[in-house]
Amino acid sequence: MQSLRSFYCIGHGPSSSHTMGPFNAGTLFKKRFPKAFSYRVTLFGSLAATGRGHLTDNALRQALEPISVEIIFRPDITKPFHSNGMFFEALNEQKVVTDSWEVYSVGGSALKEANDNLTPEPSIYPLTTLNDIMRWCQEEHKELWQYVEQYEGEAIWSYLEEVWETMQSTIDRGLKQTGVLPGLLKYPRKASMFFAKARKEEKRAHGIIFAYALATSEENASGNIVVTAPTCGACGVVPAVLRYLKELYNLDKTDCLRALAVAGLLGNLVKFNGSISGAEVGCQGEVGVACSMAAGMASYLFGGNLQQIDYAAEMGLEHHLGMTCDPIAGYVQVPCIERNAVAAIRAIDAAEYTSYTDGAHKVSFDEIIQTMVETGKDMNTKYKETSLGGLAKRYL
Repeated sequence: MQSLRSFYCIGHGPSSSHTMGPFNAGTLFKKRFPKAFSYRVTLFGSLAATGRGHLTDNALRQALEPISVEIIFRPDITKPFHSNGMFFEALNEQKVVTDSWEVYSVGGSALKEANDNLTPEPSIYPLTTLNDIMRWCQEEHKELWQYVEQYEGEAIWSYLEEVWETMQSTIDRGLKQTGVLPGLLKYPRKASMFFAKARKEEKRAHGIIFAYALATSEENASGNIVVTAPTCGACGVVPAVLRYLKELYNLDKTDCLRALAVAGLLGNLVKFNGSISGAEVGCQGEVGVACSMAAGMASYLFGGNLQQIDYAAEMGLEHHLGMTCDPIAGYVQVPCIERNAVAAIRAIDAAEYTSYTDGAHKVSFDEIIQTMVETGKDMNTKYKETSLGGLAKRYL
């Protein structure tokens, strides 16, 4: 299991798998073959089906500029290794292919090759299930954030501080913006309006949380800077919950960074043992995992014990099982933005629910990860980020 530096990625939205991943792949290919006369990139499966709405072509051009690039969309072909396939080609002046590379964007900006020839980042965590980590915590009389510090080193806190500052800046920017989001849907920004209304209400908790989640998600949909948590499409949940709890309980920076470590550990476990790719397992792997992270994080901040944190994180994901990834026209807008706002509330609800228990529960966090993976495998491809089914089908 890799560092949280590879989990919380800072970059341009609207999609970690469809924007950040292809950008990273293009950057690597250009670095390997900088003297090409031109490039050609063929996108397969989900990347081709929703690539334009996700700004995949823009990301590739930015990564490969100033050399010209031809981008070919083949949504009719899905590679068996993963539905987010890319085939890069370097061409000479005679338009003869001199070099090529097949690679896959597997979620959270990460890349993989079918034969695993990419040099992987080192695995730094010896324990990779929450049950084993909780056992370690009990034996060592430590908390989950201390497990992160144990194997990441103290330097992780400076990185998490950058993550937290970026999350807050994204919220602040989003709250000030009005107008419509880029793209054919002409979807209106709502964060500013929600925030203005919520400040006038006595019972304003839901409205404030909605506004923070909308602000982040709308910035993501605009292609602006966000933090993957666990992905771009689900980036609004964790920041909204943490910002709200920070203000409610007057949390200091240390509290917030430790909370992010707990949330990141939970999400990292899903990434390692399951998937955070909407193209692979549907939106349960994105918004569902974000809700799980935020619920476990909130439980920690509520003073929950290890079992209560496990319970809250499990509940957050359990109640998103089977959620489809069906963005209308391929834009990370409808239903994605609203899902972030609602999931943020559900995360706090899960943490509050478990706070009334002693933490005992039937299904563990580790078990719900495997259930999500099985559900994703059984899900029809048209419900996994292809815009061919579900809500997206109504607007073809």
